This record gives sequence, structure tokens and C-alpha cells, in this order.
Amino acid sequence: MTAFVRRGVGTLVISSCALLTIAAAQSPAQTYLQKERAFYTAQEFARVTAGRVRIQRRVDPVLEAALRRASVPLPVAEFTVMAASASTTWIGTREGAIRLGPGFRSREYFAGRRWLPDDRVTGIGLDGETTWLETPAGYSRISYVPMTLAEKSRAFVDRVQARHNRWGLTADSRLRVPGDLATNQMIPSDNDGLWTAMYVAAECFRFKVTGDSAARANAKRGMDAIVRLEAVTGIPGFPARSFLKVGQEEQPTEGEWHDSPDAQWRWKGNTSSDEIVGHFFAYAIYYDLAADEGEKPALRAAIDRITNHILDNGYRLLGFAGKPTRWGWWGPSAIWADADETGLRALHMLSHLRVAEHMTADARYRAKYQAAYEDLVRTHKYHLLTRNQKVMVPGHINHSDDELAFLSFYPLLRYETNPALLEIYTQSLERSWQIERPERNPLWNLIYAAGTGAKEFDRAETMRTLQEIPMDLIQWSVRNSNRADVPMDPMADRFQHPQALLVLPYDELPMSKWNGNPYLVDGGHGGRSEDDGAYFLLPYWMGRFHDLLPE
Repeated sequence: MTAFVRRGVGTLVISSCALLTIAAAQSPAQTYLQKERAFYTAQEFARVTAGRVRIQRRVDPVLEAALRRASVPLPVAEFTVMAASASTTWIGTREGAIRLGPGFRSREYFAGRRWLPDDRVTGIGLDGETTWLETPAGYSRISYVPMTLAEKSRAFVDRVQARHNRWGLTADSRLRVPGDLATNQMIPSDNDGLWTAMYVAAECFRFKVTGDSAARANAKRGMDAIVRLEAVTGIPGFPARSFLKVGQEEQPTEGEWHDSPDAQWRWKGNTSSDEIVGHFFAYAIYYDLAADEGEKPALRAAIDRITNHILDNGYRLLGFAGKPTRWGWWGPSAIWADADETGLRALHMLSHLRVAEHMTADARYRAKYQAAYEDLVRTHKYHLLTRNQKVMVPGHINHSDDELAFLSFYPLLRYETNPALLEIYTQSLERSWQIERPERNPLWNLIYAAGTGAKEFDRAETMRTLQEIPMDLIQWSVRNSNRADVPMDPMADRFQHPQALLVLPYDELPMSKWNGNPYLVDGGHGGRSEDDGAYFLLPYWMGRFHDLLPE
């Protein structure tokens, strides 16, 4: 009993405002243990284990009493079974399983189909670094596999190419049978341009770090699709949200769809600022890091068309039949219509103009872009407005806007040369990052470090989140609002969903890209889709490119 208290309880006393502790600073270069799971029927379990694993099906009263006395905050208080090894204690409940142990994560919670075939845990079997969790629906094998982030990256790159490459676009997934990847169907979405842009950027960074020709080929395939988004509409400078091949793909019922000039494609309109941010982000990175000299004229021409379309139409996107899109506006008068958008839109436009000026080979356009930039700064104070980017009404935080802001900061700080403006933009980024720090978002952390040159950018938290991202990216339903150890925010999010006061481990959260709310406790789609994984690839390879993360 005393040994358990020293080993377990001594390391498991956690403050009421924290769910995780880091026992000691890890060397980022070391291999870490990636958590994985596999499901087995009772017959498969018996065959695989061949009788060597003893399943415990009772609660140990001594261990339970020690935990109660230690006042360890646990997700679920009623236990169904317990099992302990020399270093860890596993607890089964009717609402999932809990692992208590030392090291990087002292407490882990397993629930939902990401981890268990059924949340009612009836037995636990310990088998070295592997744990078998028995449920009425079968067994879950939880393993801790030595892995590097580079190895994780290879798995995610393969996943994108195998199940998320639709005409070069990084595509959304639909699983016709929930959880069955063999039934994957790629579908268009509102943000195909943005998701593709983030994957293209990741592969550009990977190409420059490793020299891998496959990374450049993947980036080129995605970049060609991004360029096609503008060409397919037949409207110079106006990119589509997405496109599909006539006669080969089913057109979604929602959204605004139109025929391409050659009638071979259908394209989705009402393009938003999200897409434009993605375009300027990807064009700049691909142009600098992966494009050969033969490609650059077409890239310059496309970015010129997009930029001139916006400038010539009063800082608006005009889509089908010349109609303005709902979210495609950045003009001095329009940005004041919504106070939440003012600083963000100013940031977008300044960033876009700097990218266009950087890429163009036409002296007339360069002068035009510079003149527009100077007018927005001198007359309309856009540079100062960027500091308002995170001035938000409580309960109205838009995490998608956070993504658009950081993706705009990156090229703006990369191409701006005026020291006075750089100081202001750096202040804006510093303020935004300080607000975002509790989220442990690796992409925000790395853009902050790359953009400001800051030596402190929460490297340990960045590594932690990259490690926590699960290998299984299926959109399983996740529920944490029932947990007794989660401090809940009395204010719901902007969609009136319950949210926590802190960010749970990323492998315990609903599956989400970086535009999602990391404080959201419940979510998922019942296993009906799979994420592509580019949200891991972009920060990892950006960090490697900027020498901010180890190999």
C-alpha cells in the first residue's frame, strides 16, 4: 500500500485547475510513445493472446481506498474494475477507462469509439506496454508504440494521398459505413481551397527540409488544383470554393454551383475570405520554396489576376453574374460594418498586397499594389487596425478567424520590410498569441516564433500537442461534458455548445482542424468521416523548416 502511494498517488495529485502535468522536461529529439488502439472480438482476443493475458474483473478495495484518500480528480467516480502494474493503474467504469501513471501524461481518459467498442469496461488485462480493455462489444487493445514525429508524418502523408486527393484538392471524406475506411468517398466542401493550401504549404516545407521529390510532386499536384480553382470559373481573378467533374461526381445539394466555360466541370461559388487567405498563403510559399522557373510565370499571372480583381472591384469579390459574395470584402467602409471583423480584414488585405507585390514581375502592378497598401496604411490606418484583431465580445470567439489571422500574419511578416510597420505587426501578433497560448496550438506557436523571432514560443507545449494528435482521425462522436474532472465554462461558445475552461488532451477531444474550438467538450460525427491530417503536417514541417523543432 505504501509503495502504491509513493509511486502512484505521489505523482497523481493534480491541482483542480489542471488535467495534465509534465513530470519532467522531455528532450524533444527523443522518440515518444504514440498511443494506438485496435478492436478485437472475444474469439480474436483468445486467439491472439493464447491464454497469456489474465483479465481482471473486480475493483481492488485497497487501491480504490488509496485513490479516494488522495482526492485525485477523475473523469468518472464509480469504478467497475481495476488493474495495476508497477508503474500504472487502470480503472474501468461504465463511461470509459482511466489510466493513471507517471511521466508526460499522468492521467488519460478513454471513451467513445475512438478508443473503445463500448464505454462499459468489464475487464482489464495488462500485457507489458499493451492493455486489453474488455467491453460487452469486444476488446480494445491500447498500445504505446515508440514513434518519432517524422514517422507520424509519413503515415499522414500516405493518408492524404490514399483517401483525400480529389483532382489534386485535399478533400473531405465521407465514410458510407461509419468507421469503415474501405467505404471512403471524397466529397467537395466549402473550403477545399483553404485545406489544399495548408497541405501544399506543408509539402513545400517538407521538400525544402528533406529534398524528397515526392513532397514536391504532392505540393505541385495541390498547387495545380489551387490554380485551377481560379481558371475553372471563367471569371478572371475569381477562385471557386471547389469544383467537380461533370458525369463523374455527385453534386452536393447545398451551395451555389455553376458550369465551367468548357462545360466539363462544375464549380462552387460564393467564395469567402477563407479561401482567399488560403490562396495567398499557398501561392507565396509554393512560389518561394517549390516552384521551378518554368512554373513561376503562371503563378505570378494568377496572383496578379486575383489581386487586381479585388482592387478593381473596390476590395470585393464579384462572383457569378457580377454579384458580390457574402464574405469577400475588405474595403475601408465595409470592414466597419462588423466590429469583430475590422482588425482581421485589415490584416488580410495588407498581407495579400505584400504577397502580390513580392510575386509580381510587372512593374505597373507592383506600383499599383504598393500604392493601394500605402493608402490603406496612411489614409485608413489599416496597420493600426491589425492590433484589434483579437478584440472580441465574450462568447463570440470565432476560432476560424484565428486561423485566418495567423495564416495572414505569416506572409505579412515575411515580406514586410518597413521597421515601423514590422513593429506594429509584431505587437499585433504578440497580443493574439498571448491570448491563444492556453490552446497549445502548434501552428499558432510556430507562426509566432517564425514571424517574431521569439526564442520562447512554448516549444514543449507544441511538441506535446503534435504527439497527442491521434493516429485515428475518424470523426468519432466524443463526449466530455459528463466528466467530473473538467471545469466547465459558464458561457457557451458562439454556437451555444458547452465548452471547458481549459483545453483537454487533443486525443480526448472531438476531431477538429485548427479552425475548430479546442475548448469544445462534445462533438464528432458518429464515425461518418475522416480528417486528412494536414493540420498535423503543416505545423510539424513549418517547425522543421524554421529550425524550431527537432528531427
